[in-house]
Amino acid sequence: MLISFASALGHGPVSATWLLNLRGLPGTLERLRIDHQLEEAVATGADPLHLAAVFGFSDGTAIRWALNARQLIGDPHATRLPESP
Repeated sequence: MLISFASALGHGPVSATWLLNLRGLPGTLERLRIDHQLEEAVATGADPLHLAAVFGFSDGTAIRWALNARQLIGDPHATRLPESP
């Protein structure tokens, strides 16, 4: 979600001029999108089904995002191999 001074009081999008002013900044729209998706993955406990439903990811993409989120969360069960009987 992008908000400017002009769009903050309404429901409309930011202006094209406002978007052009983002050029050259280290935080690109692509980085913001990736950050949002990763934050959602971490906040929901790295659930690939949730990620696929919210962002329209394919199964493989949702699983990759969930695995990345689990590494950030530090889930010890995410990388542990099953023990043999």
